[in-house]
Amino acid sequence: MSRIHATAIIHPKAQLGANCEVGPYCVIGEHVTLGEGCQLHSHVVIDGHTRLGKRNEIFPFASIGLKTQDLKWKGGVTRTEIGDDNTFREYVTVHSATGDGETTIVGTHNHILAYCHLAHNVTLGNHNIMSNVATLAGHVTVEDYAVIGGLAAIHQFCRIGRLAMVGGCSKVVQDVPPFMMADGNPAETRTINKVGMERNGVSEEGQAALKLCYKILFREGLTISNALVKIEKEVPPLPEVQHLLNFVRTSERGISK
Repeated sequence: MSRIHATAIIHPKAQLGANCEVGPYCVIGEHVTLGEGCQLHSHVVIDGHTRLGKRNEIFPFASIGLKTQDLKWKGGVTRTEIGDDNTFREYVTVHSATGDGETTIVGTHNHILAYCHLAHNVTLGNHNIMSNVATLAGHVTVEDYAVIGGLAAIHQFCRIGRLAMVGGCSKVVQDVPPFMMADGNPAETRTINKVGMERNGVSEEGQAALKLCYKILFREGLTISNALVKIEKEVPPLPEVQHLLNFVRTSERGISK
């Protein structure tokens, strides 16, 4: 049985899993599905074609799944898909996608702090932390285990790599490579994310290899293509190194240097 406060407004066609809690003055729309054990504290609005997985916790005045702010909106069915075990703190906004048939995606075990914004067509992976007032513009992709500092702003179509860290108040206009730390306005890659790698089990060999990658990419004055060739020749082909190389090769906006 779910526990639903008497003041909550839930569309009769909305689907709630077992053991959900819906607090005072929450509003849940017609096409919303909540997985088992979700908790909405109070004054939460979830609308649009929105699906949440299990055990998501949503704090007061958060808004999830509503229409994009993108002026290219032409109507149609757009979706918001959210995984399990996420936290959405006060005043977080997660908007649906822009184009008919498109989706805004949030993975699992993300910790999204107060006033953060996830715009249309964002893809947020797993185990990420967004500190207060961090903003992801449209079509931003964040891989896994990244940390985005408070008041940081990520430009449209940028990517934040796995285990990357973005400093507070940074303005990110190009991709932040995995395993690196970026900071500034505009953001520049400063060093490897050593603490993040240690906490998440990257071996000492892997950390040493990535440190060498950082020096070649960002400190030797090489073009990106020449730096990648040198890394392939001089750095052990560990999985972390291969992931970094693939990320840089597939960058469309360039990387934050």
